[in-house]
Amino acid sequence: MGEDTRFKTTGSKWLLPVSELLGFPLDQVNFLACQLFALAAAFWFRLYLSPSHANPLVRHAVATLLGIVFLIFCFGWYSAHILTVVVGSYLIIINADMNNVHRYSMVTAMGYLTVCQVSRVFIYNYGVLSTDFSGPLMIVTQKITTLAFQLHDGMCKKSEQLSPGQKTLAINVRPSLIQYLSYNLNFLSILVGPCSNYKEYIDFIEGRHISRRLRQHSGTCNGHNGYDKTPEPSPNNAVCRKLLVCSGCMLFFLTVTRALPITYNVDPQFVNNAPFLTRLTYAFFSIQAARPKFYFAWTLSDAVHNAAGYGFLGMDANGKPSWDLICNINILRIETATSFKTFIDNWNIQTGIWLKTVCYDRAPRHRLALTFILSALWHGVYPGYYFTFITAIPITMAARAVRKSVRQHMLSSRGLKLGYDLFTWAATQLAICYTVMPFLLLAVESTLVYYRSMYFHVHIISILAVIALHQKHKPSELSATNKTCSSSSSSSSSPCPAQCQPIPSNNNNKVD
Repeated sequence: MGEDTRFKTTGSKWLLPVSELLGFPLDQVNFLACQLFALAAAFWFRLYLSPSHANPLVRHAVATLLGIVFLIFCFGWYSAHILTVVVGSYLIIINADMNNVHRYSMVTAMGYLTVCQVSRVFIYNYGVLSTDFSGPLMIVTQKITTLAFQLHDGMCKKSEQLSPGQKTLAINVRPSLIQYLSYNLNFLSILVGPCSNYKEYIDFIEGRHISRRLRQHSGTCNGHNGYDKTPEPSPNNAVCRKLLVCSGCMLFFLTVTRALPITYNVDPQFVNNAPFLTRLTYAFFSIQAARPKFYFAWTLSDAVHNAAGYGFLGMDANGKPSWDLICNINILRIETATSFKTFIDNWNIQTGIWLKTVCYDRAPRHRLALTFILSALWHGVYPGYYFTFITAIPITMAARAVRKSVRQHMLSSRGLKLGYDLFTWAATQLAICYTVMPFLLLAVESTLVYYRSMYFHVHIISILAVIALHQKHKPSELSATNKTCSSSSSSSSSPCPAQCQPIPSNNNNKVD
């Protein structure tokens, strides 16, 4: 008998006995071990290797070396792919014309990622094996391109050509080799991300991260600068809260997720014998049960960053510190989402911001189409991914049309609004289930089996809703536009006074 593929890896096999004892794939055990070690290392990094105890060079070097060790431990010689694209991209940063550095970096990073994604499909034949190094490579691709565009902004564009956000993040000097390696390969984000901005990361390494954000907040509050005299807020409460969430997600995964496998949705016996409502119900709960593994990975990564002292957003509306600068998910908003957009805006938040930063805000035309193409290429070449993205288009259009046509009629009473919210919550969750199923099934055959078993009902309903409601709200949109134009002159003479505002959520920069 051949060796069980769950216990095979190109990375370290030190934890093979643990893997066999628990019955978990070795690559998952290695990943979890590295993240738990990273959590402990992050506390040490903040307390004993803080900017007051170590110079930036030492902090860069330690963060980079630990990140490379994690790569080798998890992926073995496959980690050479990540190191190759990072070093190659740095050579572009150093040698290329600054007017085109963002283009060269995008083509190089995305091209290398795509080649690896294609090999993942055709060499591994749809297997998501322990040799799958595409996750870290996807994160590194985001960082490489983000830095390249921000460097182009800082060195090639005039201030008036940049948006306020682009001005803040623009890079005026090429990074050194150790800064570049540390930004891309640091142990905090190398395995699961998320992508953060270069200047914010450098502020963190050099000890300016928290103090600068406190000054920004105090500066908006009528110029008072009392925060300069107070100690920097501790992330311990935020870390404990996020670790508690991780514990809950892990418990849910062990007790529920493993009992509701996604593949059972396309099991021939189940599809042929179970009634439609039974299939729909199982699909709904199996998708709900699949989320906690993503919640766990992203929340644990966020906790690791916070433990190191990175991720401080500012003071919230209650005057308490918020550590959600690089938060990648908002679980409460996802589970209570009453619209497709709300769900998407709170899922994989930093990837949405990356797409907006490097594509949507910069494309001269066809912004939505180009952003869609970039997102699809970044995710990979599995056909299921493209089924998901294409299916999302009519659903999004239908959701917008229904909201414009129906919502205002449901606000007249509390009961109507509650009923509308419950209905849109159920519709959103079922639509999400229907849309993301191919993303998890991956293959064309499995996707078509599932959609046939669902009679393509969400596709049909969405397209009919778009057609039926398109003409209905088109005249009202024109009327609203005319009203806005006619009232703009009167409203422009009374600008809103500047006020002390709490730091907003960091997911409102995503693509609409």
